[in-house]
Amino acid sequence: MGMDTKAFKRALRKSDKYHRRGFGHEEEVTELLNSEYKSGLIKTIRDNNNWLKQGDVTIRLAEAFGFCWGVERAVAIAYESRQHFPNERIWITNEIIHNPSVNERLKEMEVGFIPVKDGQKDFSVVDSGDVVILPAFGASVQEMQLLNDLGCTIVDTTCPWVSKVWNSVEKHKKRNYTSIIHGKYHHEETVATSSFAEKYLVVLNLEEARYVANYILYGGDKDEFMKKFEKACSPGFDPDVDLECIGIANQTTMLKSETEEIGKLFERTMLEKYGPTELDKHFMSFNTICDATQERQDAMFDLVQEDLSLLVVIGGFNSSNTTHLKEIAVDYGIPSYHIDGASRILEGNAIEHKPLEKDLEVTENWLPEGEITVGITSGASTPDQAVEEVIGKIFETKNVALVG
Repeated sequence: MGMDTKAFKRALRKSDKYHRRGFGHEEEVTELLNSEYKSGLIKTIRDNNNWLKQGDVTIRLAEAFGFCWGVERAVAIAYESRQHFPNERIWITNEIIHNPSVNERLKEMEVGFIPVKDGQKDFSVVDSGDVVILPAFGASVQEMQLLNDLGCTIVDTTCPWVSKVWNSVEKHKKRNYTSIIHGKYHHEETVATSSFAEKYLVVLNLEEARYVANYILYGGDKDEFMKKFEKACSPGFDPDVDLECIGIANQTTMLKSETEEIGKLFERTMLEKYGPTELDKHFMSFNTICDATQERQDAMFDLVQEDLSLLVVIGGFNSSNTTHLKEIAVDYGIPSYHIDGASRILEGNAIEHKPLEKDLEVTENWLPEGEITVGITSGASTPDQAVEEVIGKIFETKNVALVG
């Protein structure tokens, strides 16, 4: 039997060294954040129905894009921590969010990142008087325990949508159900979520989920199963025993339609296997798709219906929610470029970008001649300022003066 994670979290919240809110410096921090991340141009375009035309370039912004509430909150609390603890050493257990410019800015503020050695975080750098920030994706319960035992001051910026998933995993565990988590097993958020589970299995997509559903209904080659999921399940996992009772959870930034489909697939599987009267003894599901992920995906589905020459998706290359926005563009057959900032737009109408599942590549003559309409969206951890810089570079490449 693992640890009582619920009791641990409750005890942690009562500790006077644990902080989940800001420190009362909201006004000055908001001013700082606005000056660093907000953009006048983007506000103008938003006010003009997300539309801007100059010369032969039309820019169409998605209805919803960029910084989400959880990210804005996490960055603000990190900034406040620096003001509140001016002389202490401050660490962060991971990138605060998946955005290069925001992480750089924290380094400038002398916030240290826990070093990683051979794929493992090395907490030996941390002393008991230090302040440690937990990022928006959360931290594993083992990390929290370690920092608590060290006597550090913990500033927890975990997004409440992520905490909501953890609560549903706690409910699975209470009933001794296996949590099936739709996510990427190595992503920080999924690592944290699985740390609250007793038994878990992480499925990346519908294809893997179908494989598991098939195994539930018809059995199969256990060795093959374990080889397939060796990195994506709890220690000692046994598919012949641990799939009798399951609950569904997810990484909050996955493709919403796929998470829903996976939930339905497992519900149908358990219905078929155990019948409707017994279903509740074998299956539980709560809706834990974060609303910002949902809004940005819905906006992208609207944007791809328009007559666009191409699409630019801006966000960290390791940002899950950004990658899913790019997937939507690919599904609709629109030429699209995933970049993490304006520096990827090179001289002479070339762009360095990341296609799905591939390494960076350079495309020449990416902006067509003559009149063009460029659709633009950005991930939940991308500041508006980054979007403004990209638009500026597009106009520059097309020799259009930005008036305004």
